[in-house]
Amino acid sequence: MITADTVERMTTSERVQAMELLWDSLATTRDEISSPAWHGKILAGRLAQVEAGGVNFLTLDELKQRLGRA
Repeated sequence: MITADTVERMTTSERVQAMELLWDSLATTRDEISSPAWHGKILAGRLAQVEAGGVNFLTLDELKQRLGRA
């Protein structure tokens, strides 16, 4: 069993690699994982805002500019 202490001794690169391996493993078992109910409520609220025209979308270039990464 891996412990928090083991993870803390890993390099940043090793921790990122471990996260990627875990994420890939979870992605293949997505049917076994359910989102909490509050996720659905937030998504429904955001969809309602979009449908009501109350949302402004940015292009990727506009977003990069806004974040100062142009």
